[in-house]
Amino acid sequence: MTELGYTPLVASLPATVPFVGPETQERARGAKFRARIGANENVFGPSPKAIAAMCEAAADCWMYCDPENYDLKVALAAHLGVKPENIAVGEGIDSLFGYTVRMFIEPGDAVVTSLGAYPTFNFHVAGFGGRLVTVPYVADREDPASLIAAAARERPKLLYFANPDNPMASWWGAADVADFIARVPADCVLCLDEAYSEFAPAGTVPPLDVTRPNVLRFRTFSKAYGMAGARIAYVIGEATTIKAFDKIRNHFSVNRIAQAGALAALADQVYLRDVVAKVARARDRIAAIGLANGLAPLPSAANFAALDCGRDGTYAKAVLDGLIARGVFVRMPGVAPLNRCVRISAGKDADLDIFESELPAALAAARTI
Repeated sequence: MTELGYTPLVASLPATVPFVGPETQERARGAKFRARIGANENVFGPSPKAIAAMCEAAADCWMYCDPENYDLKVALAAHLGVKPENIAVGEGIDSLFGYTVRMFIEPGDAVVTSLGAYPTFNFHVAGFGGRLVTVPYVADREDPASLIAAAARERPKLLYFANPDNPMASWWGAADVADFIARVPADCVLCLDEAYSEFAPAGTVPPLDVTRPNVLRFRTFSKAYGMAGARIAYVIGEATTIKAFDKIRNHFSVNRIAQAGALAALADQVYLRDVVAKVARARDRIAAIGLANGLAPLPSAANFAALDCGRDGTYAKAVLDGLIARGVFVRMPGVAPLNRCVRISAGKDADLDIFESELPAALAAARTI
């Protein structure tokens, strides 16, 4: 068989994905999950106005989308108090991360992040040959001081930081984040992941400042707006840095239906506030269920909660496996010491009823291993 001419970099990489989807697990199990509360999806869904807009746009999907995402950028700019040229729209934050890494990273360039932080960012760094440098979480939070120290030592091209964080749902206050931004070296681009910002307490997100060319702030319609399957997100930054995305992005990648849905979702802030309140109630219930079963809930500023199982990652994995075997899809952090936890997405009452009923048996089975 003729060997194809993969680049040395591609040939060296494993053929893998950062996440095993629930659909993959359902195929392996031969059964659907009874409660899908593991992927930080917004089970409350998009605004009915967004659904109606997407249904209407479906009839026009014979047309290509607007490659400039003009209407959505204008609406976002008005909503955020910036200019349209300060915004680039992409097919989900994951793709925007990929474009960012492609813009700045050549083989061997250093990139700093936290050990256990969002793995898709790391996936792109590996895919473009970057050298990943990690620092540990401190007290279950990404540690700005450690990240800045690593940036001073390694002189990275990119630095990743999430606020609120995934997988722990921890967060820093706006003043701390603003101080962190000010300390990032001028020749290092900060990738500030704010995917969960709509769920965070007041005083978490610092004001937007689009004057610094080395700061990119990533937000999405996947979480609070309930449009994860539509794949649409945006990045905010200084105009010349944002313009560089036009050099490499797939200009027709954000489909016409997603554009229409995002525009309608953004306009329905009443629905958004209702979803945020429902998520907060679900988080409280997850915490109460955890406490009733001897697990310690961590504070959360996202649409999920981490439950500390009180032992090591092997035990937490047994708990997770027990839940999956009982039809409850959940996930867990991938590295120690974070992996002593399981992570539960905010679900509807019916989802959390199932979780509450199955958790005791999953814990009992884990204790026998």
